Amino acid sequence: MSRFLYLDNAATTKTAPEVLEAMLPYFTEKFGNPSSVYQFAAGNKSVIDEQRDLIAATLGAKGKEIYFTAGGSESDNWALKATAEAYAQKGKHIITTKIEHHAVLHSAQYLEKQGYEVTYLDVDEDGKVRLQDLEAAIRPDTILISVMYANNEIGTIQPIREIGAIAHEHGILFHTDAVQAYGHLPIDVDACHIDMLSASGHKLNGPKGIGFLYIRTGVKIRSFIHGGAQERKRRAGTENVPGIVGLGAAVKRAFASMEERTGKEKEMRDYLIGRVLEEIPYTRLNGHPTDRLPGNTNFSFRFIEGESLLIRLDMKGICGSSGSACTSGSLDPSHVLLAIGLPHEIAHGSLRLTLNEEITREDIDYVVESLKEIAEGLRRMSPLYEDFMKKQAGRASEKNR
Repeated sequence: MSRFLYLDNAATTKTAPEVLEAMLPYFTEKFGNPSSVYQFAAGNKSVIDEQRDLIAATLGAKGKEIYFTAGGSESDNWALKATAEAYAQKGKHIITTKIEHHAVLHSAQYLEKQGYEVTYLDVDEDGKVRLQDLEAAIRPDTILISVMYANNEIGTIQPIREIGAIAHEHGILFHTDAVQAYGHLPIDVDACHIDMLSASGHKLNGPKGIGFLYIRTGVKIRSFIHGGAQERKRRAGTENVPGIVGLGAAVKRAFASMEERTGKEKEMRDYLIGRVLEEIPYTRLNGHPTDRLPGNTNFSFRFIEGESLLIRLDMKGICGSSGSACTSGSLDPSHVLLAIGLPHEIAHGSLRLTLNEEITREDIDYVVESLKEIAEGLRRMSPLYEDFMKKQAGRASEKNR
């Protein structure tokens, strides 16, 4: 392998050097349990609260509204399951979408087994929720709306401010899975009427195994993990101090560099999209053409299996994915691509390449040339492509008669 290009930043990002440096002392010299009463350990409690305030400030929230978790999946589970339990007397109807991360979808399916009703909204061909569909789905017993801020596969950004306004108008709690958006897009929880928000450290150059759930003051949500009195008695367990410090350092880095960093990513993203669509025939872009995450690209290549494409890219030192990293072992086509209307045979030929600010134009050129070569080679071996080309040639011949 002569070259290595990591283009799967939606799955995870590398931990930034300054994040690791900030974490190291809390594994060694400052290893105390924050719940202990002596001064050596109590200092760690203050450090945790500093990170809480730092994160809250990026959202326009209060420090006491930030609860540390093990990551996005836990935060999503907590938001849906504990809210459903707390508001069950008011109603048992929840609204979400068909393109959510499985942490939300599987939590919703679990709640259905507990007697709750869930409406899964369709999306348009770009992956956006139709606001009129959301309005139509609301019932007197609706207690929660959960719509992701931006999709992890196709990158589409939802009209969160409008969704939040609808929820607020109807007195319904609004949760958003912002795992892909936080640190990459500016978010204001008050302006968007967000009551709960999930985020994860490893999507913004922080460590794995740490995240948070924002819970607006006044939201009646039950504890998710029982045991100790940590996280104001709402989430038991000894705090992951190194992880929390690393998350804080990653957040500080992400928001300080957001404008410049995402500007570079958008430039390279659009260059990649332009070249692929122009130079590789029978290819489509999945997701909204402009309202998408700065570093996200998702393509479908007709007559090509996504798994074969990934293997050949890997042989050229290029890391990509066919969808969510959490379902990469599945043989089923992406539920997101099916939801935007792609047939199975096209959804199977999908490729997600997610960039960071380090990717250069030269890197993109290498990726595109590799894709052209691989696509041509795989299509030469495809009976479906051969039949298609014969039909195309036949139609052309008929026209020339």
